Amino acid sequence: MQRNKKPDLILTADWHLREDTPICFTGDWHQEQWKAVEVVRGLQATYGCSVVHAGDLFHHWKPSPGLLSQALWFLPEKFYTIYGQHDLPQHNFQLRSNSGLHTLEVAGKIEVLPNCHYGQEPDIMHPSLHLVTNQAKTQEEYWERRILVWHYMTYVTPPFPGATEGQSIGILKKYPQFDLICTGDNHQSFFTEYKGRLLVNPGSLTRQSAKQIDFKPRVYLWYAETNTVEPVYLPIQDGVISKEHLDNIEKRDARIEAFISQLDKDWIAEMSFEDNLEHFREINNISDGIMNIIYKALEYERK
Repeated sequence: MQRNKKPDLILTADWHLREDTPICFTGDWHQEQWKAVEVVRGLQATYGCSVVHAGDLFHHWKPSPGLLSQALWFLPEKFYTIYGQHDLPQHNFQLRSNSGLHTLEVAGKIEVLPNCHYGQEPDIMHPSLHLVTNQAKTQEEYWERRILVWHYMTYVTPPFPGATEGQSIGILKKYPQFDLICTGDNHQSFFTEYKGRLLVNPGSLTRQSAKQIDFKPRVYLWYAETNTVEPVYLPIQDGVISKEHLDNIEKRDARIEAFISQLDKDWIAEMSFEDNLEHFREINNISDGIMNIIYKALEYERK
């Protein structure tokens, strides 16, 4: 830990602030969400540095007035962000003025960085942030850091066979113009170093799905002079991530599969679609409620 150094930035991403509770979460969601935000706010107040957020501040582009009010109250000072797909109506950057994130920008609570938002490619000539400092003994000695903040799916291990475009080492090689690349979208946390340059994917601020049952949310303190990071882990509740809903989905899928299999057995080629449905209903004694669900699912209107 670099105890004698003050960090220059706090790197974070994918806060997905929301009022509803993720289906996997059985604890006090709002307590955990806002406690994590308060920790980041405390770090910012302690070190006086800026917070750089790599997109998806809200879980939905149209947060309620209540959620917006909480964001205005809890968000740290010197907060810089970009638009993720969850922040954009229809994932369309041209519609950003309709979003809750834009409201925070107009209110002066946040600053939206250029280059680059969800769906955009980096402008290699213009970094999101450009830091130059002279902390050396002579004015001739100084260092500078060119930083790209990007909402783009990056990873260390390919998420599926053949995936290559988002591999972190490949991104660093493709964009040598930037000393630091901070990415959002992937909710896992990692950082990759290549020839003294750094890519940091902070991961989500909270646990949003059952896949994150073992995930430890964190933010990263970034030190410009050495271009290194240090994780700060956020407080979480134990034993509050459940996979029960996944088991229920598997059971539901099994029932649907059995239903379709039985339907296939009872189907009579010589009969019309409508008559086959009625035939299936009669021989299996299907209730009106179930049949209404079938009709709705098939977007079929009975005459």
